[in-house]
Amino acid sequence: MHVVAAISQSALAHNLNVVRTQAPQAKILCMVKANAYGHHIDLIKPLFQGDFVAVSELSEARILRQHTALPIVLLSGIFNDTELNEALALKCHLVLHHLSQLSIICHSTQAIKVWLKVDTGMHRLGLSLSELSRCLAQINHCPNIHIECIMSHFACADEPEHANNLTQLNAFNQINTTGINRSMANSAAILGLPQAHFDYVRPGIMLYGVSPFATINKKLQPVMQLSAPIMSVKSIHKGDSVGYGAGWTAKQTTRIATIGIGYADGYPRHAKNGTPVLINNQLCTLAGRVSMDLICVDIGDLKVSVGDRAILWGHDKLPIETIAAHSDTIGYELLTGVSSRVSFIAHA
Repeated sequence: MHVVAAISQSALAHNLNVVRTQAPQAKILCMVKANAYGHHIDLIKPLFQGDFVAVSELSEARILRQHTALPIVLLSGIFNDTELNEALALKCHLVLHHLSQLSIICHSTQAIKVWLKVDTGMHRLGLSLSELSRCLAQINHCPNIHIECIMSHFACADEPEHANNLTQLNAFNQINTTGINRSMANSAAILGLPQAHFDYVRPGIMLYGVSPFATINKKLQPVMQLSAPIMSVKSIHKGDSVGYGAGWTAKQTTRIATIGIGYADGYPRHAKNGTPVLINNQLCTLAGRVSMDLICVDIGDLKVSVGDRAILWGHDKLPIETIAAHSDTIGYELLTGVSSRVSFIAHA
């Protein structure tokens, strides 16, 4: 009896198709960093029907290359000759976001495809506009370097009405990119800013069925369903407390189901009393603190047996966004935080 994360292949294919429908003219760069946002690289085969895949660092590219022949975009780029040689051996495209990286790749005798990242207002990674001009001029003298794309990243695309979105978009549109592909749209911009689709879109969280916005997107299908077994069912009386710190007290006689999942599995420790849990197709509520290995749920008079499985997220009645809201976090953190002791399985 253990925690299972079931990864839906049909949901992955469906969500990729949503991207195609939203941005039909653009090529798709599927974001599969952080072990495919916690879904496991070896279980996301439908996403390899996109045009490109992207990871954050070389350690991820090594693993990814075992599963797909698609071009891999290395978002961090490289920082020394050793990394450059390995990235080229893995047939990676390199993101160049700092001028120090240019001197490394310009000395290479191998053909290199680069994505130039420009800072249009997020002020995290990216070349300034003046640095971009210097970079383009220098690349003109490096015959082995091919510019695949000029890209930038939104800071506030998850808030479609935020003024920064148009400010960044206008700054990006002022760059002279004649004859060069452009890319700016993450999941939120794919869904909410069609004017930012350009030549390549870069879906991430939406591929895994999670909305990038505060509201749930019914077009997307959840990919990961997390479930765990019920280990105990007991009756308690009015006034009895449950869990560490006696933080939940029964207001009436009720029944408590103890479920074999805790923060060591990736269930959020800060989930509040009342956080919903789906048992036998009915929503019940968390009672007491989340422990390392266990949670307790008020099931009232619901018919429940030891061995039944509770769904913690990834169901139409219980999307991960709901759990994130009850835990003061975001779906991204929950997905990437599922631990190694959880069993991951693929299903149709």
